[in-house]
Amino acid sequence: MKVTSSALDTCESSFTPLVVLELAQDVKEETKEWLKNRIISKKEDGGAQLLFRPLLNKYEKETLENQNLYLVGASKITLLLGAEAMGLVKECNDNTMRAFTYGTRYNFKDFDDDNDDFLTMAECQFIIKHELENLRARDEKMIPGYPQAKLYPGKSLLRRLLTSGIVIQVFPLHDNEALKKLEDTWYTRFTLKYQPIDHIRGYFGETIALYFGFLEYFTVALIPMAVIGLPYYLFVWEDYDKYVIFASFNLIWSTVILEVWKRGCANMTYRWGTLVMKRQFEEPRPGFHGVLGINPVTGRKEPLYPSYKRQLRIYLVSLPFVCLCLYFSLYVMMIYFDMEAWALSLHENSGSEWTSVLLYVPSIIYAIVIEIMNRLYRYAAEFLTSWENHRLESAYQNHLILKVLVFNFLNCFASLFYIAFVLRDMKLLRQSLATLLITSQILNQIMESLLPYWLQRKHHVQVKRKVQALKADIDATLYEQVVLEKEMGTYLGTFDDYLELFLQFGYVSLFSCVYPLAAAFAVLNNFTEVNSDALKMCRVLKRPFSEPSANIGVWQLAFETMSVISVVTNCALIGMSPQVNALFPESKLDLVLIVVAVEMHERDFGILHENIFIPVFPPHVEGTVFLPAALLLRG
Repeated sequence: MKVTSSALDTCESSFTPLVVLELAQDVKEETKEWLKNRIISKKEDGGAQLLFRPLLNKYEKETLENQNLYLVGASKITLLLGAEAMGLVKECNDNTMRAFTYGTRYNFKDFDDDNDDFLTMAECQFIIKHELENLRARDEKMIPGYPQAKLYPGKSLLRRLLTSGIVIQVFPLHDNEALKKLEDTWYTRFTLKYQPIDHIRGYFGETIALYFGFLEYFTVALIPMAVIGLPYYLFVWEDYDKYVIFASFNLIWSTVILEVWKRGCANMTYRWGTLVMKRQFEEPRPGFHGVLGINPVTGRKEPLYPSYKRQLRIYLVSLPFVCLCLYFSLYVMMIYFDMEAWALSLHENSGSEWTSVLLYVPSIIYAIVIEIMNRLYRYAAEFLTSWENHRLESAYQNHLILKVLVFNFLNCFASLFYIAFVLRDMKLLRQSLATLLITSQILNQIMESLLPYWLQRKHHVQVKRKVQALKADIDATLYEQVVLEKEMGTYLGTFDDYLELFLQFGYVSLFSCVYPLAAAFAVLNNFTEVNSDALKMCRVLKRPFSEPSANIGVWQLAFETMSVISVVTNCALIGMSPQVNALFPESKLDLVLIVVAVEMHERDFGILHENIFIPVFPPHVEGTVFLPAALLLRG
């Protein structure tokens, strides 16, 4: 991002716009003037000291629509002071990582008064968001012009404006030049190469860069499974019981890859400065409500809600609802098995080619039903978690993730466990796993990328025609960009992306020993996933605000939990195999003890190798020696 000396001018028309603020169409003029004054006022006067102007001047408003769009920017000094206030960590000239301070700015690498790239554009937009969110009520009792929108000292003005419907949305603008450069090195040329993770981080921030880094790493980690699985599948295709060797490899693979990822993740976030960055004090989430009181920690007025009421809602409403949904999922699963039995009996009676194809229809229908149920349950889980009234966004996300993971795990994998350990039908297990995996991948690609891209292209054409039809004597480039981006879908975070990888990890690690091609299909899917997700981030959805992250958060625990379940499952499958049972024809107790010992050894191996394994990470990670901090700061 280029911030010239003119950006230091307080003149509204002289700055580079970074963020767009959209107001409702019927907002009163006194509200607009009050909001403008609070945004541009000095910090000591309770303002954000940002730069602010309408997208259209008074002459353009007579010709064009969308009169309530405003552009927000900041001077270079404001951004640097904001970086200090937020505790952004930067590399010093002595190669150490320290929190940036304006007074010692010349001690930091690459800082110069003429260098406008010291802060990435993502960091600049995050600073502006932070300043807007920290605009707080002083002596105002209400938002001017809206007596129903009550205020109290210390209340975040932006959150009140959003919840009152006065502000529709706040979003960062794309930098078309920087975006084009990123696209050229990322996904526009389909080549087998590593992603520009550092460039992604510079444009979208650490949270999204970590997701793409994990997606890339997980795809690379799947390749050994795919390479081993392909010949294994070809040579023992008809012998469904010879899976012991592949299951043994699964045991080690599912544990090792997660530990190696921790090293690479720590290395990246240390270089980015987020590994040692101090956590910001969390404000109450926008949807949190309660009786106005004094927070004993901050001393500020804010809504207070008794913890026991939240616990009652969780245990008396949310938990029974989740259990009911789990029961319904099992009921649908039994209907699927009835369909399987009907298709099998029909095939046995006729033996035609048509009925042999019909054998796959129940699994395909069940896979589609699973996807529909997962999406419907997601909406219900979001409503319930919001209704539980969690104070912090992190608590809200943790409860939502727990609800969704429990249901998705049972919904996607219950039938496979039933086939493996109750029916003990390895042929049906292979067929069901293949159908569920491939169908879910196809549906996800259509729903997450192809359909949104088609809708966005259609809207883009409409906007271009509208702008070209204008007879206004203006440069419509910025206007067109803002109007186009404001209608784009909002990126809701990495939740769905990690969930898709979590379920894929489950399919591969739990039962791929009976369907060795699972890893190969996962690799093929992820190669397209990288490009479709990149296209979605760059061209389909609004640019999200960057969020500093030190790791992938609670998803690391979720993947590790799946890894433990995978170890137990594969050990049980090994114990059920005819080859192992043949070694203990009379004593099943010895077999059980050996399986338990293998599980314990595998868990000990995971802990042991964690301290001695030296991974090789993709080239975009600079250097080959991992830092001691990656070992010491783990967990």
